[in-house]
Amino acid sequence: MADEPKETLCDAQASRGGRPTRDEAERIGQRILDMATAMFLAQGYEATSVEAVAQRLRISKRTFYHRYRSKADLFAAVVHQIIAHLRPADIAPLFVGGTLEQILVRLAKLALQAALTDEAVALQRLVIAEAARFPELAAVVLGEGSRREAIDAIGQLLQRHGVGIDDAPFAAEQFLQMVVSSPLRRSLGLGSPMTAKERDAWAERTVALFLRGCPGPVMTEPQRRRETSA
Repeated sequence: MADEPKETLCDAQASRGGRPTRDEAERIGQRILDMATAMFLAQGYEATSVEAVAQRLRISKRTFYHRYRSKADLFAAVVHQIIAHLRPADIAPLFVGGTLEQILVRLAKLALQAALTDEAVALQRLVIAEAARFPELAAVVLGEGSRREAIDAIGQLLQRHGVGIDDAPFAAEQFLQMVVSSPLRRSLGLGSPMTAKERDAWAERTVALFLRGCPGPVMTEPQRRRETSA
């Protein structure tokens, strides 16, 4: 076909019965991931096709499908790579050293730093824009294991310090929401993005609120009804 991309050296070797070396195969796989990441984030999920990725890289679709079964599989690999780049290789050292408040402030600052990178914000924008038509996108992001790992680790930390012991995973998830949600919305365009100084202050104040709660009496529903009817 006229629009079929020209074969690379690796494709030519495969057509003659040869095989690319392991290093060559890994380089091709990484090039596919890097190109797909740039295209997904720049133009969206629907507008990015397997054919377009292959043409940009000048590889055959056979080469692509040797590594990924579908565009959905490719997107899942892109999400995994983005999140792997944003998270530390070993999170265990982050949970030791200092008081509970100091540890949580450290975690909050790192979470903000990761969530507000250009790549992470672009991924969030992509998922928000296209999740209604392609719910598998949101499922891939939500199913990413590192988020669950972070919630579990924070929950265990809270339990060790006697905080949120009735439902530590819920408390840990709420903590992450408190830290990230509003700054992320601002980075997505709903307000002006935070400066580094503002992010640090936000992390410290959020941890203080999380640990101490809002001061003042809590009115029960019967009390509220009596106040309203008085």
